Amino acid sequence: MTDHMTNLDLYAKAEHLLGIEEATEALYDLYRSELDEYKIKTLLDVGCGRGGFMQRMISDGVECKGVDLSAVMVDECKAQGLDAECIDVTDVEGKYDAIVSIFDVLNFMDKDSLVKFLDAIALKLNDDGIFIADINTLYGFSDVAEGTMSTENDKEFLVVDAEFVNDELNTQFTLFEKTDDKYIKHQDIIIQYFHKIKTFQKLTNLKLIEKQTFSLYDTEDKTLLIFKKK
Repeated sequence: MTDHMTNLDLYAKAEHLLGIEEATEALYDLYRSELDEYKIKTLLDVGCGRGGFMQRMISDGVECKGVDLSAVMVDECKAQGLDAECIDVTDVEGKYDAIVSIFDVLNFMDKDSLVKFLDAIALKLNDDGIFIADINTLYGFSDVAEGTMSTENDKEFLVVDAEFVNDELNTQFTLFEKTDDKYIKHQDIIIQYFHKIKTFQKLTNLKLIEKQTFSLYDTEDKTLLIFKKK
């Protein structure tokens, strides 16, 4: 039996099987330390997932809102009492001192979509506002992300098969969920795109003020980008 859901919701259902908790926590620490410099009062988390970063920033006294295109993720945020909506960033009301997009959010957009997204981000920033995001390096895609893995527990079995070709990482997720005496199969392909730094240096409304390459899973597989509103 095959069930149909959006690929983002499939990722949300499979995420706990991917073993990325430690990497996620490391990213949260990095973003939090960068934001420490900026004395922000309000934050928008675009691609907020289950709300872990918002919880951290709320504990630091920052007013937070999250948006995510996965209804599964947003429902989990709301269940924790967090302010989250399943809407596009263009539909967000108000402006913020800081906006973040954590863990590959920008890599899920092709170049045209990315530029439109970044223009929308600029519109949601207060004057002198800051935007922080991370992207995969070429090495992160070709040497770290590419390949096949499988994992399972008592009720679920996940196979992930990723191939990096022509600056695109095509990842097929196949999740089998056991219900009663049968398995339900969920399957979809998620595409991620490699972006060159020069794309971020040519933006109309955001100025790239800092970039730092770091190691999350392997040697220099990620780059952190920090922007100021022009």
